[in-house]
Amino acid sequence: MLPIKLAWRGVIRCRETVAPRRSSRWQESRQGGGYSKGQAGGVRMRPKVTVVGAGAVGATTAQYIAQRNIADVVLVDIVENLPQGKALDLMEAGPVLGFDTAVIGANDYEATAGSNVIVITSGSPRKPGMSRDDLLRVNMNIVRSVTEQAVAHSPDAVIIVVTNPLDAMCHVALEASGFPRERVLGQAGVLDSARARAFIAMELGVSPRDVYIAVLGGHGDTMVPLPRYSTVAGIPVTELLPPEKIEAIVQRTRDGGGEIVKLLGTSAFYAPAASVAEMVEAVLLDQNRILPASAYLTGQYGINDLYVGVPVKLGAGGVKQIIELKLTEDEQAALEHSANSVRVLVEAMKNL
Repeated sequence: MLPIKLAWRGVIRCRETVAPRRSSRWQESRQGGGYSKGQAGGVRMRPKVTVVGAGAVGATTAQYIAQRNIADVVLVDIVENLPQGKALDLMEAGPVLGFDTAVIGANDYEATAGSNVIVITSGSPRKPGMSRDDLLRVNMNIVRSVTEQAVAHSPDAVIIVVTNPLDAMCHVALEASGFPRERVLGQAGVLDSARARAFIAMELGVSPRDVYIAVLGGHGDTMVPLPRYSTVAGIPVTELLPPEKIEAIVQRTRDGGGEIVKLLGTSAFYAPAASVAEMVEAVLLDQNRILPASAYLTGQYGINDLYVGVPVKLGAGGVKQIIELKLTEDEQAALEHSANSVRVLVEAMKNL
């Protein structure tokens, strides 16, 4: 078994190969896509996912998607050699972890052509002395630029936005892509609900796999976790925990991102990346999963023309349906308050 390394227009691929004595073989896509297993008479291409941004969130997202063995991954970043190095490192992990996904690193978008999903993680964190408008302006320009470049090569893709401020950046990606609203969504609710599920499981000493909770609203301090819709193996969490414990979990969920920043000195990346991978899998495998995501509302929950976190049916082509939950007056008021916070950002972007 000999390692073969291919360099092609600044793109590095590495795969262990054996000269087989059979008709099927691994073939490289001429578009720069991943590898597909060819049979006599044709080549079947794997799905392809582009991850824009090779920082901690982007690289970990590429890792989790590769480990699921459901698509080849193109990791794109403007920093010379960074995506190539991380892609090669991931490829070398494949023989140990048991995946044969092709992971490609590139500094341009040629290798991304024909992607089924585009994940946008690139952006700037808020730096000392930066105002909110400064951060909005910087990330608006980044998200607009990478979206335009990515969709030029993948006009049929589904876009999943991760860059913050998340809900506002979804509006930028929607406008820049020209895609139908169903094919542009944001990853936030899966992460927020995962945090709440983890906290509930930790409090009760149960598996988080048996915990469900709905989280609505914008991705930030105004998010709206709904304990009334939370269950543990079908048992309402309100029957398992006292109100003060539930409220503490709700508040810790709202502060979840900040808690990680205080501990690490940087933003979270494992949980956000895992959340993106779950959404990508739902799209590629057409799973029709009911997941919370930032979706464009057109009257649902009384909110119009705004990206807000809500439960959606997610599958091939993106958002197939927006699920409307029956809310109490207090819950509806909290959701509207959260939506208004998003609208303020969207309006602010119009003046930048």
